[in-house]
Formats: sequence, C-alpha cells, structure tokens
Amino acid sequence: MPYLTRPVLPAGTLSGMPQPTLPTGDGLVLRPWRDDDAPAVHDAFQDPAMHQWHIRTADSVDEVRTWIAEWRQGWAGERTAQWAVADAATDRLLGRVALRDILLGDGVAEVAYWTVAAARGRGVAARATAALVRWALDEVGLHRLELTHALANEASCAVARRTGFTLEGTKRSALLHPDGWHDMHLHARVRGD
Repeated sequence: MPYLTRPVLPAGTLSGMPQPTLPTGDGLVLRPWRDDDAPAVHDAFQDPAMHQWHIRTADSVDEVRTWIAEWRQGWAGERTAQWAVADAATDRLLGRVALRDILLGDGVAEVAYWTVAAARGRGVAARATAALVRWALDEVGLHRLELTHALANEASCAVARRTGFTLEGTKRSALLHPDGWHDMHLHARVRGD
C-alpha cells in the first residue's frame, strides 16, 4: 500500500557518508568514538551522579569497548549516532552527545548527552548539544528532535532550555531508574525554530 507522503529523509542519509567530526566553534569537538576512549568512559560511569540519572553501569573497560563497537554499528544501521565530546586542544574526553531512536522516514530523533564529573558546570553539554542540533536540523535535514530527562534532573532541564528545546509536557512514570519510576519532561526542537 503506498504512502501519501514521502519519507523526510531516505535510507542511506547517514550510512552513505562517514560519521563527521563536528567542531562547536568554542573549544569543543564532537568526534566519532575510538577504542582508546574506553578507559575514560569506564571512569565516567563510576561517578555516582551517572548512576542517579542513567540506567546503565560499566563494570569493566572491556564492557565499554563493546558499547563503543555498538555505537559505531548504530551509525551504519542509522539507528543511533553517538559522538565523544572532547576538548579541541587536548582531545581529553569531556562527555557524550547522541541522536537515539532515529527515524529517518519521519525525520525524528532523540537527543541524549552526559558529561564527565570534571566537565560539569562549564556548559559542555549545552555547547555540544547546540552543535549537534545545528548539524541534525540544518545540514542533515531532520525535522524534529526530542529530548527527555527526569523531572528532578534540573541540570538537564537547563541544558534543554539553553539549547532552544521547548517544554512540551510531562511523561508520567515513564522511565524506571534504580530508585523507582521517574516522570520525564519532554522537550522538542522543530526545524525552523
């Protein structure tokens, strides 16, 4: 049965090109993940704050290497697009920014991010998210980006607001964390905002 609309983006939009490196223009770079990032990611996931807002834990550097391999495969499969956020001068890992649950035909993806403890409070998540949003909406041509976070995660809400995501509502009891079910804010940016 034919559709009445065309896909927003065709299959192959991402996988047909190498994953780009995206400079933020203010001292950060979003770059594809490398195997040698695994120890720094493992260290980041030992931070109790990561356990508060993320549902995953890292038991070993080898386990993180499997994540990095999955992140690379996500690009090829056009399901996810994950970048390491690094200091442009030193290449020191400061965090991660990603597009998850990519639906090219619908032109939609979800933005996600985290930062290492030493990088918090310096605008790293907001700067990296802003660069990713520009690329995803203006260069790739996605139509809508969503961003969700636990209501109690005020820092994540601040990142969403600083990067132009409009609060659209609350998803009640939407994500199970180790301390129970969390209500989640739903923010979104639409191309042209």
